Amino acid sequence: MEEEFETHRVFLLSPATVAGKRAKMLLNPEARFDLARRLHADGGLPLGEAFAFMSGLYFRGKLAYARAFAQPPHGTPGVLIITSSRGLVSADAVVSAGELRAYGDVPIDAKDERYSRPLIRDATSLAARCSKGCSFILLGSVASGRYLDHLLPIFGQRLYFPQEFVGRGDMSRGALLLRGVAANRLLTHVRVTRVPLRGRRPPKLAPGHSAY
Repeated sequence: MEEEFETHRVFLLSPATVAGKRAKMLLNPEARFDLARRLHADGGLPLGEAFAFMSGLYFRGKLAYARAFAQPPHGTPGVLIITSSRGLVSADAVVSAGELRAYGDVPIDAKDERYSRPLIRDATSLAARCSKGCSFILLGSVASGRYLDHLLPIFGQRLYFPQEFVGRGDMSRGALLLRGVAANRLLTHVRVTRVPLRGRRPPKLAPGHSAY
């Protein structure tokens, strides 16, 4: 990390889509696989677990990496997910099938107040209760304003992003994150203000063993 005085680290994860094929499988009340039964019969699932199934490798990588390397202040979740209508939600928060469906009703559009107002509210509260030594690592796109238009003015120099993400697609990013977890190695977190929005595509990852 760039900041030698960093004492805490909180991860902000971009969400999975609830409109894809895997999301429809999970949200089907007639589905019989274990995760769906837990969602519908038991009243809910942790949001991180639900999104990991919906998104596959990319979100699974983000969640595993964030859980491995989060160092949150006392009383603050270390892994928060950006949602379309409820602001920042802990990856461990239990959500119902109805709540998951509702995320599909609001687009992640920086100009849509149904998305922006809860996000600004929660990000402002989070920044205020965390010390200056706390960094916030965005595991999501910095190539558009969907997240940065609101997060950057609030977190400023404390907002970071993995440099290795630049130029990579979602599958490559997911694999990279899982390898970091397997090797117990942080990626290079750099301030978002220093990250080029676009970069030359890096070489493909060499084949390697992963426990995930």
